[in-house]
Amino acid sequence: MPQVPQTLDASAVRAWCGLALEALGRAREEIDAINVYPVADGDTGTNLYLTVESAAGAVEAVFAAHATMSVVGTPPDGPLNDGPLIDGPLIEPPTLADAVRAMAHGALIGARGNSGTILAQLLRGMAQVLAADTGSERTDGPGLRLALRHAADAARQAVAHPVEGTVLTVASAAADAASGAEGDCAVVARAAYEGARAALAATPGQLAVLERAGVVDAGGRGLVAVLGALVETFTGEVPAVTGRAVPVLASHARVEIAEAGECADGGSAPASAPVPVQEETGPAFEVIYLLEADDTAVARLRDRLDALGDSLVVVGGDGLWNVHVHVDDAGAAVEAGVEAGRPYRIRITHFGPADAHTTGSTVRPVRERAQRAVVAVVPGEGLARLYAEAGATTVLARPGEPPASGELVDAVRRAHALEVVLLPNDAELRHTAAAAAEQARTEGVRVALIPTRSAVQGIAALAVHEPERRFDEDVVAMTSAAGATRYAEVEVAEHQSWTMAGICQAGDILGLIDGDVAVIGSDVTATAESVLNRMLSAGGEMVTLVLGEEAPTTIADHLEARVRESYLAVDTVVYQGGHQGALLLIGVE
Repeated sequence: MPQVPQTLDASAVRAWCGLALEALGRAREEIDAINVYPVADGDTGTNLYLTVESAAGAVEAVFAAHATMSVVGTPPDGPLNDGPLIDGPLIEPPTLADAVRAMAHGALIGARGNSGTILAQLLRGMAQVLAADTGSERTDGPGLRLALRHAADAARQAVAHPVEGTVLTVASAAADAASGAEGDCAVVARAAYEGARAALAATPGQLAVLERAGVVDAGGRGLVAVLGALVETFTGEVPAVTGRAVPVLASHARVEIAEAGECADGGSAPASAPVPVQEETGPAFEVIYLLEADDTAVARLRDRLDALGDSLVVVGGDGLWNVHVHVDDAGAAVEAGVEAGRPYRIRITHFGPADAHTTGSTVRPVRERAQRAVVAVVPGEGLARLYAEAGATTVLARPGEPPASGELVDAVRRAHALEVVLLPNDAELRHTAAAAAEQARTEGVRVALIPTRSAVQGIAALAVHEPERRFDEDVVAMTSAAGATRYAEVEVAEHQSWTMAGICQAGDILGLIDGDVAVIGSDVTATAESVLNRMLSAGGEMVTLVLGEEAPTTIADHLEARVRESYLAVDTVVYQGGHQGALLLIGVE
């Protein structure tokens, strides 16, 4: 048997994250299949996996950073003839505080969905205890007991309206069981695991929707996998399956709660089996974002979001928060974040017809995917709301921080459709989007990538999108609409440079048409008018204006009047784009 740690140190944290990721990878499809609460959107297993993946990546980054350091010393005796002596390479390992803080931060910034956000708070709660003594390199059984207790309490406090029979119940039971365990970390971890398993088995009796569907709570099932990985960290063995079996499928087949998601007969749980759940007309959107704000502002934000929707979870602290809520007005939820501080990495998901909140009375299967969806990268909160209201799943691109292919793949998964149209809305994202599309295809999703180079081209494509058409015909129509739309943007030059229109200075106003600088000016409105005139000189039927938050308040009225006066057959539509980088986006169809 390989040597295993007897205490929790940085290396044990690293091992735990890796084992938890493996366990959730094995159980992901099973957990997705039993996801019926609070929304039956079949993604809890995936969300938990992505959350732990982010935590594990952050811990690995800490170890990688420490591996590049050498200890510099001096000879013990004698003068320094040639400067300092590198006595090594002696690698300074990360401390326990380094590792758990990285784990918590990684989980916080990578949290997905309701359960992933709660798991992030559980890990943060543990880190607060384990990192309290920054000089300690490890903790023992009593320290782990205290960390588990604080984690469960912190997670419960982060949820606006805690519900029993969920991951919160399982976390509390794990902490209760650990509090009575006397021994080293292995003993405490096993007690927590067994307490969590027992609580998970009881969840159908606590939450009616679980009982009707014949399943245990999906988030709780994921936490059992994570705690099982903690046991494996200290023992080197996957914990044995004990205790009574519980139903996890609509067919009422009885399946043991095993780390690998195995059935009692040794086979795999059929994750594709539909689970009947209850339908209601609940909130239409899931809104998630990171928020930089102080505690006072977040307290006000909680109250406002609580009035807007449900499934509210706000986790974090020290100026950085992860906000999760289900609402009908996605824009209002984002605007509330803007008032509280600086929201970013905003993700807005429209719950499709196959997704349901779980307090109604009509039973129907929800594991069936939607036939078709649109996934789009958008540069601002206002456009994110516009696209989401049109039914698209959005990925927000912050200025200077384009999304990675993994974020696009995640969005395709969240769209939960058999066919997906992907709109990158940026020429520089072409290769990233192509990689994401290829990955999604390996997962069985039919993906068409339309090479939109601007959000206004995406708007044109979305305007002609008809899910009822054949997929190929829909893609052709959307591609044609995007290709027929010229695009431009007005922005401020950051530094002196050569352009197609001459030399610009820092602070000049630039008008770019189809990606190239066409106009250099000193006034935003005048430059925008010049750009618009050049674009309309070649003809057009529709002008789309997307205003950035720093655009002059009168610019839209001025440009609309200009179009009415000089181009009688051309219509104009105006949208608020929010913090999108450019002062103004222009599209001419």
